[in-house]
Amino acid sequence: MSSPVAAAKHTGAYQEDCIRAVLDHLKKGDKRLGISLATGSGKTVIFSHLIERVPPPTPEATQTLILVHRRELVEQAARHCENLYPDKVVEIEMGPKHASGYADITVASIQSIMSGERIHKFDPKRFKLLLVDEAHHIVAARYLDVLKYFNLDEDSHKSGQSTGPALVGVSATFSRHDGLRLGAAIDQIVYHKDYLEMIEGEFLSNASFTTVQSGADLSKVRTLGKGDFQTGDLSRAVNNEEINQVTVQSWMAKASGRNSTLVFCVDLAHVTSLTAMFRGYGVDARFITSETPMQTRTERLDDFKAGVYPVLVNCGIFTEGTDIPNIDCVLLARPTKSRNLLVQMIGRGLRLYPGKKDCHIIDMVASLETGIVTTPTLFGLDPSEMVENADNHVMESVKEKRAREKEREEQALNVHALLFNRPSLTGNITFTDYESVNDLIQDTAGERYIRAISQFAWVQVDDDKYVLSSSSGDYVKISREGDQFIITYVGKLPVALQAKSPFARPRQIATAETFEDAVHAADTYAAKKFQFTYIAKNAAWRRYPATEAQLDILNKVRPDDDQLTKENTTKGRAGDMLTKMKHGAKGRLGKMQQKRRKEEQALQKRQAAQERFEREQIRVGPVVG
Repeated sequence: MSSPVAAAKHTGAYQEDCIRAVLDHLKKGDKRLGISLATGSGKTVIFSHLIERVPPPTPEATQTLILVHRRELVEQAARHCENLYPDKVVEIEMGPKHASGYADITVASIQSIMSGERIHKFDPKRFKLLLVDEAHHIVAARYLDVLKYFNLDEDSHKSGQSTGPALVGVSATFSRHDGLRLGAAIDQIVYHKDYLEMIEGEFLSNASFTTVQSGADLSKVRTLGKGDFQTGDLSRAVNNEEINQVTVQSWMAKASGRNSTLVFCVDLAHVTSLTAMFRGYGVDARFITSETPMQTRTERLDDFKAGVYPVLVNCGIFTEGTDIPNIDCVLLARPTKSRNLLVQMIGRGLRLYPGKKDCHIIDMVASLETGIVTTPTLFGLDPSEMVENADNHVMESVKEKRAREKEREEQALNVHALLFNRPSLTGNITFTDYESVNDLIQDTAGERYIRAISQFAWVQVDDDKYVLSSSSGDYVKISREGDQFIITYVGKLPVALQAKSPFARPRQIATAETFEDAVHAADTYAAKKFQFTYIAKNAAWRRYPATEAQLDILNKVRPDDDQLTKENTTKGRAGDMLTKMKHGAKGRLGKMQQKRRKEEQALQKRQAAQERFEREQIRVGPVVG
């Protein structure tokens, strides 16, 4: 029989630290423990070595039950235990295989052990340890039923009646965002090491990342209650010839030299289409789905591991559990909102393998406004950050650079805001939201800067657009187009020619590189073209009361309880407001409100994604919730 000392020699340093953390908590009396370890970190090794080193609480409690949720994991765990403990009896409870209930180690699928009366052959008093693989599933109903049977449910535990075995659950993604409480099964996370730490420690393969804008429109894709996209909607959004072609061409451009690429799709239809697209480009791609016959599945997987063909396409089959260490490229052809799923998919390619330099992750990024998570998200970067062949060191460096750049942008924005609001350089900067056309046309913030550098009564009619009108209705306009400012003149046509419009076509009179130069050029032209006393910002007439005609027009669009009068409105102010109305204040307000709605929606989605990201963070200590 192998001793604890001998067992320790066969584990890595972090694996031994993890085992000791479990043993220390068991000594304290803690019974429902969680281990958070990155995919590929050797969870099975830790599982198996714990079996020998957990002491029996009573002389008869010597047995161990390992619970998993998939066939491959059952057989994998059983083989590992048989190799490590040749003198122990290892049995399987799955499908047609029925364990006796008395084996030293029983490996069971959750579906089989909860089928009929099969669980009742296992006496809780004879078990010292219950191990659960992929334990983020542990709060599902079947698992909770097993915990209740072994007196490890929440009620038994809180009442002090938990007389069952110790519970240890292991997962690479020990978090949930579907509303189910992890605390219903696990009390303490006793050890955590994520895949970034594992890469740094060279326990996992290095990774390089490339993100590609696929162009997929996810705006109509619904979100399920558990937080990720609805599969059917998502498939319709990404499974089309154009997107699949971009996906395959991106792989050919960035990873065609890779030996073993695992592709993640949305559903079976997506698997079929993308496999066909790969083959259409002469790439030997094969697929495995939940409907692939077992013998065919085994043959294709063995051939993929042997390097017989370069691309294996799947949808959800290989997110958990399967050991394919030769994978040196992961192609994420399906967007997701789930950090857990993203980590699981990436983790498939991070196992160490002889001759493998790294794993190239190609992330086909779709509409960022939908709150998806992408590979940059895992490094704390904005999802929109596009990267090419960036390893984890580069990603961390990008994160630091972006943080500094954001700080500079904020500083520059503050300086610009101060300059734009001259001549008053004191007081707080405020941002105004306009709820109505009246609010917009009454606001004078847009005129402050231009009137500070011009002697004329310019009016801002849109973003980067300003108008100076004459008494006859002619006007000069300054507008920004790209990197330069355009100055145009629009004259009024004679009455006989005013068929469709009272104005002639705009005539460009100057261009300028800076706003100040544009204002100077426009002022020079206007001084020659218009009557000075009408356009001067300090003209005496501007201080006179507004005319009845002006007030009639303005008050038609105002509520009855907020009418303008001669006492509260000057002639110049009324003229400015009419100019804004004439030049599309209503349309501008509509654009501003639409833009604001989009920004608010994007903000809500980013906040939801951030909240989801925070919920999915793993920390050593008591499980909250």
